[in-house]
Amino acid sequence: MVDEPLFPADETLIVALEGWSDAGESASQAAQMIIDHYRLQPLHTVDSENYFDYHIARPLVQSEPDGSRSLVWPDITLFGPVPGVSPEPAPLVLTGVEPTKLWRSLAHDIFDWIMARDIENVVCVGAMLADVPHSRPVRLILSSDDSTIRQVLDIERSSYEGPVGFLSVMSMWGKEMDMSTLHVWAQVPHYVHTSPSPKTTLALLDKLEDLVGVSPERDDLVEEAQVWQDNIDQLAAEDDDMTAYISQLEAARDTVEAPEASGDAIAREFERYLKRGPDRPNGVAGGDS
Repeated sequence: MVDEPLFPADETLIVALEGWSDAGESASQAAQMIIDHYRLQPLHTVDSENYFDYHIARPLVQSEPDGSRSLVWPDITLFGPVPGVSPEPAPLVLTGVEPTKLWRSLAHDIFDWIMARDIENVVCVGAMLADVPHSRPVRLILSSDDSTIRQVLDIERSSYEGPVGFLSVMSMWGKEMDMSTLHVWAQVPHYVHTSPSPKTTLALLDKLEDLVGVSPERDDLVEEAQVWQDNIDQLAAEDDDMTAYISQLEAARDTVEAPEASGDAIAREFERYLKRGPDRPNGVAGGDS
């Protein structure tokens, strides 16, 4: 942890999109809480069907107060502070539905918007399903292509090769434009993927406070996170297979994070765990009931 925010809020764009990179709705909920706290207003909204395949990102029907129904089309919106309204300093936030088409065209437009506002940092926030226990602190993975950022935060450059989402496009294009870029990913237990994960949202917000200095009120989120964990504990207690599986995850996590754990011990534990992988039990829901 650094003494001061590494990325000044008024020079930073936070990107969090719904869809593939938003397990448990964790990242998008964190973004919305920042938007609400700083009273950020829409600066640019992209809702053109040129960027969305409606078979993948479907429009939604919602009921209005007068009883009528309306369509809500997928979009991406850049939110920013309003002088005299938003507390200072405040970041820009890009959120909405991950686009399904014309990524390069859209990224070009987004960077035109943010460069006009003297943005120097791009922090991409996401959440992924993983083999992690709900009963332990949320594991966050930070990575950067910027050597200075890696040195300050004592993190590694990602070695991943394969398909990516729009977050990676934003990060890599930001780096090409001499911006400082960072990925912050949270791991969400795969067996509770059907419900929002307030515990993961809380962990992301705590980390963003360290990195960017944003500090939305989250007392209610702390309570929701505890209810979420208690509900999963109760459901798991009624399923012997789930209880045994979670115990395995806890043991693997504790082994890896023990102070005396060596690299060889960690490797052996993960090797044993991977051999057990196909024996996963079915998932359970963890929402409020």
